[in-house]
Amino acid sequence: MISDKTYNLIKSRHSHLSEQLTIADVRLGMHLSAVQLSDRSFGVAGTLNETRQHFAKKDRDFGDFTPSQITGRRIIDLFESTKKSNIIDTLKIAALNAISSRLISDTGYRILEDTDPVDLIDLQSEKVITIVGGFQSYIQMISATRNKLYVLELDENALTEEHKKFYVPAKEYTRVLPVSDIVIITGLTLVNNTIGGLLSSVKPGALVIVTGPSASILPDILFENNVNIIGATRITNPSLLFKIVSEAGTGYHLIKYCAQKICILNEK
Repeated sequence: MISDKTYNLIKSRHSHLSEQLTIADVRLGMHLSAVQLSDRSFGVAGTLNETRQHFAKKDRDFGDFTPSQITGRRIIDLFESTKKSNIIDTLKIAALNAISSRLISDTGYRILEDTDPVDLIDLQSEKVITIVGGFQSYIQMISATRNKLYVLELDENALTEEHKKFYVPAKEYTRVLPVSDIVIITGLTLVNNTIGGLLSSVKPGALVIVTGPSASILPDILFENNVNIIGATRITNPSLLFKIVSEAGTGYHLIKYCAQKICILNEK
């Protein structure tokens, strides 16, 4: 998985980080989750909500990475845990984004500040563009051009009525990605571990963008998988971050109150 490979890369380059860092604080919000690590770095990820279940008493889990058992845990234990849950998948990406927030600025990547990745692509010619995820602003912008648009989504109702004509069920990604010239992928696919299959279906030479709050991980592994642009989120006001997340904030709330859009470019 992209997330595990990225963590292993960080561990190989900066072993002290994975061994020493712990989760100092956490908020698991309705739309976004945020962590503060013991080095006072902060990271965000889209929240994968657990399917509501009623467990028999014998099956109730009070172990690692359950309520009251998250703060104080080492990052290395998070990534080496054999437990499977949406909470763990969410925490992994939020933690990776926190660790990466310091490394990205110090490692010489080409970064454009206050830039949305869609501003970097040519929408004037007629191309086939696929958006993975219900990015309303992108759908609105691209649907007004002469480009052919597909929107891959799990839920058709994530699109407005006027945009449902662009809807393609997410499971049909192998039909539209191989014919797409530009592919814009939500960072939430890093959290739910679907990004690998999506990237493997993109045709050679396509322009690939991964964007959103969850996409702020160290970019090397994404770049190795032919991602051209990462639309990341840099936290600029950590004191507001947990408040926004706890009050059902979304990505655009982050940008308004406590974060900055940046683009990381694959110069290869």
